[in-house]
Amino acid sequence: MLEAMEDALKPDSVEESDSKTENSEEEAPAVSQPTKLIRIASMTRAMLDEARQAPLDEGGRERLATVHAKSVEALREVLSPELEDEFNEIMIPLNTEDVSESELRVAQAQLIGWLEGLFHGIQASLWSQQMAAQNQFQEMQKRALTAPPQGEKDDSSGLYL
Repeated sequence: MLEAMEDALKPDSVEESDSKTENSEEEAPAVSQPTKLIRIASMTRAMLDEARQAPLDEGGRERLATVHAKSVEALREVLSPELEDEFNEIMIPLNTEDVSESELRVAQAQLIGWLEGLFHGIQASLWSQQMAAQNQFQEMQKRALTAPPQGEKDDSSGLYL
């Protein structure tokens, strides 16, 4: 299972990296590769669930700690500088050697919690943008209803006769 999870850390396709360079010319997005972010979040949740199911031996703990460290590094690559600063303030690096099961569980839960907060923030931002666009559209509709029809001639030239 952990091998399949490591596949989630592989770079995205060429299409996504092309869109990354196009977006950098405009405004830098909060997350440069959203699909990679979602894969890492899903993998992290699965790893936490797996760690909760059964006790881990020393090899399992080391492997989980290594995958966790790679996940954290991969996340840093896709976050904007502002989000990366926030992430670095919150995430305490794990000592990959002699890490206990409880430390791994807490680190995984912390990572999942931060990612879920990020997803909620993205959803709230999208909702806000959608509402602003909807309000703008309604305003345009109101203006179209109050404006004179295009075919009619306006006889008021502003001149007094």
